[in-house]
Amino acid sequence: MRIAIPLFEGFTALDAVGPYQVLSRLPGAETFLVAERTGPVLDDRGSLSLVAEKTLGEVTAPDIVVVPGGPGQSGQMENAVLLDWLREADATTIWTASVCTGSLLLAAAGLLTGRRATSHWLALDSLREFGVEPTGERVVTDGKYITAAGVSSGIDMGLTLAGRLAGDRFAQSVQLLTEYDPQPPYDAGSPDKAPSDLVEELRAKSRFILRPAG
Repeated sequence: MRIAIPLFEGFTALDAVGPYQVLSRLPGAETFLVAERTGPVLDDRGSLSLVAEKTLGEVTAPDIVVVPGGPGQSGQMENAVLLDWLREADATTIWTASVCTGSLLLAAAGLLTGRRATSHWLALDSLREFGVEPTGERVVTDGKYITAAGVSSGIDMGLTLAGRLAGDRFAQSVQLLTEYDPQPPYDAGSPDKAPSDLVEELRAKSRFILRPAG
């Protein structure tokens, strides 16, 4: 089971690390962090790097692809190297997945056209530009495509995939070993629950309001 997680400058670390922590535990899994060039890739805070040990060209036939999102996604929307790799990798995958605005990269590659998908709540409307039906669900499965909403939902997506691939008991064991039992101190994790003035404040500051992806 070859799992590839493509990185780019300005990705959100938890988008990649959350699914990695879950999916790397699959029996027989080989998990690769890949990028256009090997070496450290800075996250969206500019202070944390993950190391890509292989280039995109070295991992050409993965079984699973998980595309993270983050502010750096905007600069990748016309990156032919990455988009072509996503199309080629998708030809062999049993699952093609994304977290947060990573779904916009899948959409830009033409892989989600006519499908249902999710993304970060601030980016949902941008999916329509690519002929994708946006939904505010936390994890959306449409065929072999599985998309997760913002950042932390990548863990939910990873557990969903783990259950599909290795059974419910295995996925439950991973959830228990990682002690994934969210009990947040605030009930503000979605725009439907957060204070309305806070939602509008963040919308006004969003890059998707000023410059929709794509």
